[in-house]
Amino acid sequence: MKIKSFMLMMVGAAALSTNAFAQLPNSKVLTMDVALTIAQEALNNCKASGYKVTVLVVDGLNAPKALLRDDGATAATTEVAKMKATATMLYNRPSGPAQPPPPGQAAPPATIAGTINAQGGVPIKVGDVTIGAVSVSGAPGGDKDAVCANAGIAKVAEKLK
Repeated sequence: MKIKSFMLMMVGAAALSTNAFAQLPNSKVLTMDVALTIAQEALNNCKASGYKVTVLVVDGLNAPKALLRDDGATAATTEVAKMKATATMLYNRPSGPAQPPPPGQAAPPATIAGTINAQGGVPIKVGDVTIGAVSVSGAPGGDKDAVCANAGIAKVAEKLK
């Protein structure tokens, strides 16, 4: 009788563990190859417009995957790119001023230390899941930084499906 009860418990435990594993989410990861392609394309786009920039690509944990600083880009562009990437990851949206909230909704959160309220950081998404961010700093205006960042993402759009 004890053996029969033990066997039933083991079969039940095995069924539960199989069911639990079947429910694990599929996670997408920003690979080194994709990060480098995004960074290189963003840099090339800015260079074509005559901008000396720094491009930073971070993964889903906001850890650097690729950093390219063009010849002539100032040291400050590296720090600003980091702050834009951090803002993008923390707020899960492009960096820069948020659209005003609709009537009756709360105002956007205050700027967090280590972030900057400037355009140029763009989330890297697979569907609705953010797997990283690309940020650009050094063009004459954050809107131009954002154009370069978006060009990097556009280059790998097929791989992000």
